[in-house]
Amino acid sequence: MNRLANATSPYLRQHADNPVDWHTWGEEAFAQARERDVPILLSVGYSACHWCHVMAHESFEDDTTAAYMNEHFVNIKVDREERPDVDAVYMEATQAMTGQGGWPMTCFLTPTGEPFYCGTYFPPTPHHGLPSFAQVLEAVARTWRERREEVVQSAGSIVAQLAGTGFPSGRAPGADRLDTAVEVLRHDFDLRNAGFGGAPKFPPSMVLEFLLRAAVRRGEQPGPGPGADADAADTALAMVEQTCDRMARGGMYDQLGGGFARYSVDAGWVVPHFEKMLYDNALLLRVYLHWWRLTGAPLAERVVRETADFLLRELRTPEGGFASALDADSEGVEGKFYAWTPDQLREVLGPDDGAAAARTFAVTERGTFEHGASTLQLPRDPDDAQWFAEVRARLAQAREQRVRPGRDDKVVAAWNGLAIAALAEAGALLEVPEYVRAATEAADLLVRLHTGADGRLVRTSRDGVAGDSPGVLEDYADVAEGYLALLAVTGDPVWLARAGGLLDVVLDRFGTGDGGFFDTADDAERLVRRPQDPTDNAVPSGRSAAAGALLTYAALTGSERHRAAAESALAVAGRLADRAPRAAGWGLAVAEALLAGPVEVAVVGTPDDPGRERLHRLALRSPAPGTVVVVGAPDASARDATPQTGHNGDGQVPLLAHRGLVDDRAAAYVCRGFVCDRPLTEPAELARRLGVRGTT
Repeated sequence: MNRLANATSPYLRQHADNPVDWHTWGEEAFAQARERDVPILLSVGYSACHWCHVMAHESFEDDTTAAYMNEHFVNIKVDREERPDVDAVYMEATQAMTGQGGWPMTCFLTPTGEPFYCGTYFPPTPHHGLPSFAQVLEAVARTWRERREEVVQSAGSIVAQLAGTGFPSGRAPGADRLDTAVEVLRHDFDLRNAGFGGAPKFPPSMVLEFLLRAAVRRGEQPGPGPGADADAADTALAMVEQTCDRMARGGMYDQLGGGFARYSVDAGWVVPHFEKMLYDNALLLRVYLHWWRLTGAPLAERVVRETADFLLRELRTPEGGFASALDADSEGVEGKFYAWTPDQLREVLGPDDGAAAARTFAVTERGTFEHGASTLQLPRDPDDAQWFAEVRARLAQAREQRVRPGRDDKVVAAWNGLAIAALAEAGALLEVPEYVRAATEAADLLVRLHTGADGRLVRTSRDGVAGDSPGVLEDYADVAEGYLALLAVTGDPVWLARAGGLLDVVLDRFGTGDGGFFDTADDAERLVRRPQDPTDNAVPSGRSAAAGALLTYAALTGSERHRAAAESALAVAGRLADRAPRAAGWGLAVAEALLAGPVEVAVVGTPDDPGRERLHRLALRSPAPGTVVVVGAPDASARDATPQTGHNGDGQVPLLAHRGLVDDRAAAYVCRGFVCDRPLTEPAELARRLGVRGTT
């Protein structure tokens, strides 16, 4: 009996009609394995994963393979996005056993959950040194029957080795170590194609955020532009500009609809792995926004607007949240929705415009992708902007007649938190209220549907129904980050209270006792290992994300408890700074904010005062690392008291307490650690003080 039909995960539902007797993760499956005295076959993947679909078609839909699986194993299917804790534990085992990881992940476990054999994709027939899936199944089943004691002993040894992995505490990195990280990244920078390392190329969003912040601290100025000689990429800012330019002009960026694919399979950003993930686009939207904020690059602004529009158009759910991903495949073919041939361009645009579009988008007769098709690139901006806009619109309209990729429409709390932060900031900086409204509606959904009366989060929902997977550390941290961004933009103190509630859970339930954090709460389901991964990967680690949210909250409230927790959590980033900074991008970015103070800007004035609005907008444009901004009404007690730190029972943000008007004018207080310079009332003066580009 396949048990996946009623799952909240679209990925699990994709396997509901398999002949495999799939279980969801839970005690029922383990109890059956103990009763039958057979191993567990754990298969982990996600909806937008191309090779997950391939293995499903080749093996899980095959009656003979399924019959063998059902006879010799208890089979569990897990959506890694819904249960990142399960994924983390067994991915760690897979990497330890094989030296690599990926999805689909295939693990064989004892009936008590210890892994003893792991791998990723297995083909239906032997291929390039990989055994067939049938051979793996038969070998594991035979080994379990004939060498049980050895298997159990080996599994116990693996778990013991994983449990021995720890992350010593230490100090947050200072300026010297942050500069060392910049130098290590410079040596790893691809001077030919930009980005870091070789193929496949992943968008290094968190590393770019760190480099932007480092560039501000180091006083770097924009260079001659991304079109200049790549050898000029010898500064932090130049690495950002080169990489952002190449990503946005390559095939990894959707030149018609906006938004980024998951990664490029080649080193030159030409051919993507076509799935589009919410988390990538939220993180990259924020990076391009901050690039624009620092330099005013027109390309950066265009990418921000197009990516934000993509999020609202294609990933927004009816309930107001954001769906997890779009698949790579349509009609069973990877990239079919996005790729074009010269003939297809001519068919839509006519011979002349079609030929010009082929040159503009680097579409060749031979093709840059597969079967003579090409991804759309934009090596340079066309001279005729109106023609280009019309051509893009016509091609986008024609593309809408194609079969669209599938959408994984579950709402993941952490990734929605990232989207909320990015959209709130983009709406404020670019003056697009629709983006702020969308961010607020997504936050309202997380409050309404994902947050229990006890303040605890559930990780996912779908169609307005909450799932049963508890929130993990990244959920609490990223949602708090999103709420704090909404506070900065809207001034509504409810978002500070909601962020504070989540961060209280982080401090009370996730701490390791030595300054770090586990990824699961102390009352979560007990796995063979309590996961604790401090490295930034596709998204900020829970630890780095928690450090960032805790630091911002401390700057708004004066809470030493939150600031100390943030500093302790950043110790791992310091240890990785000179060894593997690409694995600590967000942690290093937060360390830059810590080093900068961060700068705190409290703007006060009456809500209808245009002066307050101008000062607030300028404060949000501050490029200083991790600048914390809050706006509100003036405090009547400002004349006879000094600012107080800590929580404030009347709902006021503590950073605003006792901040008053200056000569009856709106004022901005620029502070560090609640110690402020003289208040400023002139926008130009505030812009100079904060290093803002321009004085709008």
